[in-house]
Amino acid sequence: MWDALDPAVMLGSELSQRREAGYEVAAVEPEVLSALDAGTPEDVERAYRLLETTKIRSDWPFDEPSTLEAILRASPEAVPKAPSSTLDRRIVDDRILAGWLGRCAGCNLGKPVEGWSRTRIRRYLDLSGAFPITDYLPVLGSDDSELTLNDCWTETTRGNVSGMARDDDIDYTILALHAAEMSGPDLGSAEIAAEWLDHLPFGQVYTAERVAYRNLVDGFGPPSSARRRNPYREWIGAQIRADLWGYLSPGDPQRAAEAAFRDASISHTKNGIYGEMWIAALIAVSFVTDDVASALETSLGWIPSRSRLASAIRDVLALAAGGANWSEARDAIEERYGRYSGVHTINNAAVVASAMLWGDDFSRTIGLAVEGGWDADCNGATAGSVFGVMHGTESLPGHWVDPLEDSVRSSISGFDRSKISDLAARTTHLALRAPDSLS
Repeated sequence: MWDALDPAVMLGSELSQRREAGYEVAAVEPEVLSALDAGTPEDVERAYRLLETTKIRSDWPFDEPSTLEAILRASPEAVPKAPSSTLDRRIVDDRILAGWLGRCAGCNLGKPVEGWSRTRIRRYLDLSGAFPITDYLPVLGSDDSELTLNDCWTETTRGNVSGMARDDDIDYTILALHAAEMSGPDLGSAEIAAEWLDHLPFGQVYTAERVAYRNLVDGFGPPSSARRRNPYREWIGAQIRADLWGYLSPGDPQRAAEAAFRDASISHTKNGIYGEMWIAALIAVSFVTDDVASALETSLGWIPSRSRLASAIRDVLALAAGGANWSEARDAIEERYGRYSGVHTINNAAVVASAMLWGDDFSRTIGLAVEGGWDADCNGATAGSVFGVMHGTESLPGHWVDPLEDSVRSSISGFDRSKISDLAARTTHLALRAPDSLS
């Protein structure tokens, strides 16, 4: 559906991307649509080049830079400070393990309904007697294609979970860990990009990452790898790569956000970058506060205040403060941000924020993240990770964690069937190498 190697598909996606990002495309749109309709490869190339000449509208109300210096300048002038993190090492160890476990459980929960609409998920939950979500999804035998789970159901549904199934959400966390072990926690974009080429199979990367991988192979390093013919540059791919940088920066959201920037800029620009910086900062803050609204507010301190992503998160915070229930908030998210692709950063980030705000325990949090639809496995993984770091392993019920069997499948070279506890211990070891902030 989103073929990063098909010029015609990418042309259509680039047109949508530029519309969403405030570019003036009206003058070139007829030629682009003509090329998409029945154009030759030469027509497609000509239309793509024409589209690339368009500029952002003069009345565009957002300020969305893509370099670290400009991002930090556009972020709130008075960045809220996280509480001083004199954290006991045992607490850090427990919270990191809980982050890994929560991430795996939330991802497994969402995989069978990844890409489904909220309405379709709710219908499945109602018919299978699984609403509200309190456990992995049951299998509903049905001839209705609308109710047929994704093929991974044999590994990710109730009674069938036997370890963490392979998923790119977890692969990227593992890859980041290995990169940080090899080059140090403060490694740069070039070192992370080299890890992609050495350890990440091209067939297991999608959308923005697939374009960036292709660009890396063609000799375009970051940030060119993110910007060259990449219509998916503001989609969710970078946001799902944030967690490790947050785990490595307990109580230090600035360090987390800057590390996330170096990772994100391999494949993303603008709100694609901000999504990863925001989640990394949110996880770092979650080591030192269990106040969700406060953590969300603080984490916004490291992304541009006049960005579409910051606006969306502030919208969700305002809905919660105004007394809306989750269903009302999710309706508002649909109305305001449903125009984006189901794998865009902005709408999915709003779903994650809503799950955190209205989720009063682990089951409810990852349940709402998945029930919210769109990129359900990514959102379940992110919400589960943040919740785990914020509340520790005692907050994770056994019926979610025990079926994981302390094991994860992975396409990352050398990491298939790793122990989750080992990955967490290695993460803690790296976190303790950070600037002295742990007692």
